[in-house]
Amino acid sequence: MRASRLISLLLLLQNRGRMTAQQLADELEVSVRTVYRDLEALGAAGIPLFGEAGHGGGYRLLDGYRTRLTGLTADESQALFLAGLPGPAAELGLGEVLAAAQLKLRAALPAELRERAGLIQERFHLDAPGWYGDVDETPHLAAVAAALWDRRRVWVRYRRWKAPTEVERRLEPYGLVLKAGRWYLVAAAGGANPRTYRVDQILELLELEEEFEIPASFDLVAHWRDRLADFHARLHTAEATVRLSPRGVARGREQLGRAFDRAVADSGVTEADGWTRASVPIESLGHAHDEFLRLGTDVEVLEPPELRARLAATARALADRYGA
Repeated sequence: MRASRLISLLLLLQNRGRMTAQQLADELEVSVRTVYRDLEALGAAGIPLFGEAGHGGGYRLLDGYRTRLTGLTADESQALFLAGLPGPAAELGLGEVLAAAQLKLRAALPAELRERAGLIQERFHLDAPGWYGDVDETPHLAAVAAALWDRRRVWVRYRRWKAPTEVERRLEPYGLVLKAGRWYLVAAAGGANPRTYRVDQILELLELEEEFEIPASFDLVAHWRDRLADFHARLHTAEATVRLSPRGVARGREQLGRAFDRAVADSGVTEADGWTRASVPIESLGHAHDEFLRLGTDVEVLEPPELRARLAATARALADRYGA
């Protein structure tokens, strides 16, 4: 346990430069007294450490001192190579950088870890987008990422779903999120709270010569988690009663998502003819109409009557179209 902590302390100083004993204690989640003991142990082991008192002081390594010691376990080294997704990195303009970084990391690993890390790239391939859609073209993704790194505002012409469908915005990029193969930009406009923009809907972009500061209180992961929670809370606001053939249950599980599958499992009752009667969540009448059409004759909507009537009208129109 202490050996792992000593490695972490050394790498903190190597990567961050000067740090106070309190800062080290906070990072390592130990007491300041423990940090002092660990610093003494590193010094006794020949690590060139310097301590400076007073305001702006702290502990640092001798200038130019580097260790090739990473302290990586086998699982940690494998996780790093698994996390280095070549597709998203290439989209961000970092494909060559990622390859170079992985090459350097592999060279620094002991032989046995280097072999196991190589197996990760040979035996695992991560393909994030779903089966039923092509990958979105995101020609402005690299420019968005550059502005994000530079902390510069951008002017965009953006396409949205409601009128007016094309708008202009001056945005402050806070972060990028890759969700199910689609890139999203979290950005603030005019001092308002950050909102989410689909990068593939940016029609035109210009990086401005205006720097900005991301609020210290902003947490991208927490923001995205809250957004997803709000999205799911608003997603299914109504319910439909349906009958499903055995094939319809299986197709619904595959095509209509986890919420549908869970509702069928929780509320489903198998009737004498082998069909399952269940109450399932729906987003809206229009969305449910389109979703249930995907199941064809393997689903019968019983309620609400408005949805049943809409599907019946579509069925009649299809019959007329094909001359039945």
